[in-house]
Amino acid sequence: MANSRSALKRVRKTERQTLRNKTLKSRVKTYRKRVVAAIESGDAKSAQEALKELTSAADKASRSRVIHPNSASRLKSLYMQRIAALG
Repeated sequence: MANSRSALKRVRKTERQTLRNKTLKSRVKTYRKRVVAAIESGDAKSAQEALKELTSAADKASRSRVIHPNSASRLKSLYMQRIAALG
């Protein structure tokens, strides 16, 4: 248990930040699954729309350092290549 006022505040702050980070990571994972599902179905149009959402979520997560910026770039690049291969 935290003993000082500042330590108590850090505990509260960490809880808020953990929740925010978890939300952002979860959003990236959700949109990633949507992109994969669209690619597997072979629908380039819906895959492109899902990629737009994934790109936005990945950029927001990397801006707040929830995921590494290089990870976000790799993620976007991978799915852009796969969608381009669809046709």
